[in-house]
Order: sequence, then C-alpha cells, then structure tokens
Amino acid sequence: MMKPSAVRVINPILTTHVQGYRQPDLVGDALFPQVPVEVSGGQILEFGKEAFMRYATRRAPGSGTKRISFGYLGKPYALLNDALEAPVPREYMRDASQVPGIDLGTRAVNLVMKVLDRGKEEEQAALALNAANYDANHKIALAGADKWSDPASDPISQVEDYKEAVRASTGMYPNTMLLSALAFRAMKTNPKIKEQFKYTTPDAITAEMLKALFELDKLVVGKGVNASDSGAFSDIWGNNAVLAYVPLSPSGLEEPSYGYTYTMTGHPLVEEAYYDNNAKSWIYGVGFERAPVLSGITSGFLIQNPK
Repeated sequence: MMKPSAVRVINPILTTHVQGYRQPDLVGDALFPQVPVEVSGGQILEFGKEAFMRYATRRAPGSGTKRISFGYLGKPYALLNDALEAPVPREYMRDASQVPGIDLGTRAVNLVMKVLDRGKEEEQAALALNAANYDANHKIALAGADKWSDPASDPISQVEDYKEAVRASTGMYPNTMLLSALAFRAMKTNPKIKEQFKYTTPDAITAEMLKALFELDKLVVGKGVNASDSGAFSDIWGNNAVLAYVPLSPSGLEEPSYGYTYTMTGHPLVEEAYYDNNAKSWIYGVGFERAPVLSGITSGFLIQNPK
C-alpha cells in the first residue's frame, strides 16, 4: 500500500527550502537532532551505558570475531502528522492569473514553518524538562544559595559535578548544554562566572564564552516563548538547563544520543500550491511528520530552578 506522503505532489524547490529552515530562538534540535525514519510508528532505539563503552576488538589468527549490538528496542513511538496551510492573496501579485513566484511562495511557507517548528520545540522541551524521565543521579532542583542567581553559588563547580554524573553512567562527558533564557541570565551575571572573564573585558558574557569555559562542543540558549489562550507569554524552556551527550552530526538513529527527533523521510514537505476561488488566494500546504524521543536518558542531566 502506498504511503499518503508518497502520493502527494510536492514542490521540490520549496521543500528543499523548508528542510533547511531554522529559527535562531528555537534550539531544541541541539538535544533532539532530526534523523530520518521510514515508518510512522515503531519502537524507539534506546541506548544504555554499553553503547558508550570501549570494546576489545583485537583477535588472534583463526579466532572468532566479537560482535556488538548498539541499542535495544524500547518504548513505542508514533510520528505526529502536523499540517498547515498559508495563503498568498492574488492581490499581492502583479499578474493574478499566474502561480505566485518563488519569493511569495517562500514567504508563505516560512509563516507556516514558524508555527510548526514552535510546536516541535514545545514537544522537545516537554520531554527534556520532565523530571520523571530522569533517575535520582541525573537531576537536581537548585534552592537557596545553590541557585546561580545567588552570589554565593558556584555554577562552575556545580556544572563540573553534573558532567561527572553523566560520565559515571555512560563513560562519556556530555558535550551539549541547553540553557533557558532565565538560566542564561543567571549564569552570565553570577560573580564567579564574571570573575573568569574579568581580564577579557567583553561587552557581555556570551554563550560561546560559556561553551569554552565548560569545555563543551555546543551551548545554546532557548529564547522561545509561547502564549496561552488568554495571551499570557511564558518561556518554552522555563527556568531550567540540560546537559547531554548528543552527536554533532548523527549518521542515523543507530548512533548513541540523549535524544532524537524521528522525522519521516522527505519531511517537512511543501505541496504544490492550489487556487482557492472562495479565498481568491493561492494556498501552500506544509506537512511535517515527526516525533521527538528520548533515546539515551542516562547521557543527560536536568538542572531545575537555576535562577
């Protein structure tokens, strides 16, 4: 049976565009990079500490070759099939009888991707910030003088301890840190952090400087916000920080990682525009079938209430 996505007529130029589309304030892919899958449901390929271990590979002449198996089938997953359309009113066009040019089409699908990507970010944050997903050795809720906003706190020593907790469980240090906007503000204004950079006289302490301080491959700041039905805004990443081991350029879901965003091959995709006579507009539809998953939770550490 042919998949629904296979019978769609897609716009290849705009599909290539949306697959490379990124919003700077949305950073969840740092913890949950996108990897392609061929089916819309199955079991998550999860990783325990054995996936991070070093193995003896040497063999004697004539002896058998050892085998290893990375990962095991864990909890089930089901891709979420999001779809949204955006119109290009014919009044925007010099010649209303023609299909919109690439610039107008790009603006329409960018508007859709802003919404779809924000939904993905919220799902990623819900997984990463759920303390119930972590064991007691991989999470902490800061209080009192331990909060980074307290001048008496020592976030440098704390982060090093959290890194060691991950190494003790996996044999590897975390290489990625995600700070919420609130956590980033508390970190960069902490006296002990400022002391580290007092001779560099920067205009401000940046994420890049903190990345170097903590010897990480990547440090990102989650600045995204969402709005409730009443119009109240809140930070998607709340008052939290997450340390994790995530491959920088994953080759596929078989590679050990804190998390992934399983994404249907070829998604997101843009369907060919069609004309809606009632709306007097050309309509661009975007489909995005994906689901963020935790695939190696022992390689992550959750820090709550740093500010």
